[in-house]
Amino acid sequence: MKKHLLILLSVLLIAAFVLMPRIGRADLGGFSGGGDYGGGGGSDWGGGSDWGSSSSWSSDSSYSSRSGDSCSAPEVFIIAVVVIVIVIISMSKAKKQSSVPRGATRTAASKLSPISELMKNDPNFSPEDLKEWLQNLYIKMQDCCTKRDVEPVRPYFADALWQQFDRQMKELRSQHRTNIVERIAVLSVDLKGCYQDKGEDVIIAEIYARITDYTVDDETGKVILGSKTQEKFMTYEYALSRPIGKKTEPRAEGVTEHHCPNCGAPLSVNESIKCPYCDSVLTFSDHNWTVYAIKGISQKTVK
Repeated sequence: MKKHLLILLSVLLIAAFVLMPRIGRADLGGFSGGGDYGGGGGSDWGGGSDWGSSSSWSSDSSYSSRSGDSCSAPEVFIIAVVVIVIVIISMSKAKKQSSVPRGATRTAASKLSPISELMKNDPNFSPEDLKEWLQNLYIKMQDCCTKRDVEPVRPYFADALWQQFDRQMKELRSQHRTNIVERIAVLSVDLKGCYQDKGEDVIIAEIYARITDYTVDDETGKVILGSKTQEKFMTYEYALSRPIGKKTEPRAEGVTEHHCPNCGAPLSVNESIKCPYCDSVLTFSDHNWTVYAIKGISQKTVK
């Protein structure tokens, strides 16, 4: 009797593991995953927050066997565990079928002023230039994700946010995995509005993009997460800031071009944090706008 129950429990535990949704972090920031989401009321990145989870299971129980076919206390415990596993699997399936997880909450429109308010004090500011800069930055971010090196985009992010990206890349390298983001298309960039907070001008932008992403094992090349063919339509909210009073420098190419503070050479968003002319290392404070938070608003997968 006991042997049969142990075998049954083992089979059910294996089945639970197989049926468990495999949701892994993907794209830079971990917003793309195994399950679609959208709506509001979820987690976000930025402002010094951290992510990651660790759990451990342990048991410290002992029991003695009893003769006969009647169920002993340990056998009753095993049966109870089996029932719990079955219930958990059933509830998980039902939840997956009945609802879609909620994404992060958009910044309330009531908090935002029109971008035109910012332009009153900064006549050289160009919304179209900023949109182009964000589009290029998003593509560069995903390229860095595939290369597992986020150093090239360091100047454009607040340090706490960049550190989270860097930890994500270190985790992939330690696991000998590569997250590949392909077929990237930024479909729209919308500047939702602006406000002032703690001595900073803040702009809220929404990026709508299409990607495919999957994670491969470095040794075998086998896809272990995601899909090479499924397209994901992602909606993100970016929060950008700069000190109040700082104005856009007049230049033909808008905010997509910066200048080295040491030698004055022109630098674009696609270049490294080192000036190619004098090797000076730039910091995000040298730049007009810094991304300090990103939210994953929604993900819709085309099967």
